[in-house]
Amino acid sequence: MTELRRGASRISRIHDVFVIGAVIVALTLAVWCQGYAAGPTQPGPGQTLRWTFDSVPVGDLPRGATVLSGAWAVRTEPKAPTGPHVLCQTGTATFPALVLTDVVFTNLAFSTRFKAIAGREDRAAGLIFRAQDKDNYYIVRANALEDNVNIFIYAGGVRRQLKEGSARVPSGQWQTLRVEAVGPRIRGFLNDRLVVETTDSTYKSGKIGLWTKADSVTCFSVVEAKALSP
Repeated sequence: MTELRRGASRISRIHDVFVIGAVIVALTLAVWCQGYAAGPTQPGPGQTLRWTFDSVPVGDLPRGATVLSGAWAVRTEPKAPTGPHVLCQTGTATFPALVLTDVVFTNLAFSTRFKAIAGREDRAAGLIFRAQDKDNYYIVRANALEDNVNIFIYAGGVRRQLKEGSARVPSGQWQTLRVEAVGPRIRGFLNDRLVVETTDSTYKSGKIGLWTKADSVTCFSVVEAKALSP
């Protein structure tokens, strides 16, 4: 009987250890999940996110993307820089826009390869950054009908131009649009040439995405965002 009692005591202690361990694991997971849900990830300086769309089926959106307005979907463009699949906006809206990810950037270099294909009212390609929601963000936009690269602020659903820069933006050609935002300083580049710059401190950080205007039919190939130091 003594041996049986000793065996039962050992089993009880082992059971207690397992229970305590399970509780610790559960509490750790709960804390981790609360921390993860507390806010979007912010990458450290030098960290880069990159999108290409060849793994996305035609007609779909890249995983994590959220359409704010317009008609966005992956389609085939055989001569695209990174492969046949690209992300295109083909609908008509006041300002078609799409957020690519929930990741939040403060200081960043953000670029895309784009092709302005068609549009009678407008023929634009844009990058949105420091986006708070669908009505509040910055835009760097290239326009093939106006031959300019402009910086806008979209606040409370109203767009306002901050600065205009002249640049030839040919239709039907793949080009590179890039924005660098560090603190209040915002600079826009077309094909690696600085075209426009200004300062504004309305938004300090936010999400990133793509943008067009009106009836623009625009396709985007590779997209890249790199977190910069202050």
